[in-house]
Amino acid sequence: MKIKITADSTCDLSPELIAERGITVTPLSVSVAGGMYKDGTEITPDELYEKIAACGQLGATSAVNVQDYLDVFGALLKECDAIVHFTISAQMSSCYQNACIAAEELGNVYVVDSKNLSTGIGHLVLDACDMAEAGVEAGEIKRRLDEKREKLDVSFVVDTLDYLRRGGRCTALAALGANLLKLHPCIYVKDGAMGVGKKYRGRLAACIEAYIRDKLADPSTVDTRRVFITDSGVSEECRAIAERTVRDLVPFEEVIHTRAGCTVSCHCGPGTLGILFYRK
Repeated sequence: MKIKITADSTCDLSPELIAERGITVTPLSVSVAGGMYKDGTEITPDELYEKIAACGQLGATSAVNVQDYLDVFGALLKECDAIVHFTISAQMSSCYQNACIAAEELGNVYVVDSKNLSTGIGHLVLDACDMAEAGVEAGEIKRRLDEKREKLDVSFVVDTLDYLRRGGRCTALAALGANLLKLHPCIYVKDGAMGVGKKYRGRLAACIEAYIRDKLADPSTVDTRRVFITDSGVSEECRAIAERTVRDLVPFEEVIHTRAGCTVSCHCGPGTLGILFYRK
């Protein structure tokens, strides 16, 4: 049985990984400065930031619609027996609902609500690729990953709450207080929704190191197979500190750097970095 693995652009996997593993990506849409663009194919995060700076208004994102899913899934089913598709958390977008509508119409499409975002989804997608290559059936891939998603540890440190505030995901008062006190909050994902955790104070690079040390404080609880270091645009200093700290604390087999796509960048803004891994 030939199984195709697909995912929304919110999986934030690199173009190299997407090509290497033969993943088909369905892009969300980003509207900014009066234009509408497909995430990752018609606009990059840096171009998004430039447009936001030029017009003075944040962008907005919209889900993949049912027809787009029908078009993509329908074309792929001519070449494969089944599809396993991964979406951003159903609590964050209507992508999951739309994909399920298309799947029900077509058949042989198994939709997984990642209950996550960014490379939290990416972990599930790569695991699905491994299972498909090993001959695991599509329904069983979905069943296993519906369970495994609960072990994901997904969080980010943000440089500013302004983007989350203007996107309606935190209050103006919280954003003002964080900015005045030079706080860098940790945003985590739990049960499919985002929450605010520990707040770090000081230079972003130092806050990133402290955040990683907190997350990896007990290596015995960490699945060491793979970790993503994903950012929405940070300095080389921050990337280097993040990788050094991760490698100092836990002997991961794979440490993969990725750049967050436009959907995550649109809501978190530049200066966001997270480590995403599985717990045992």
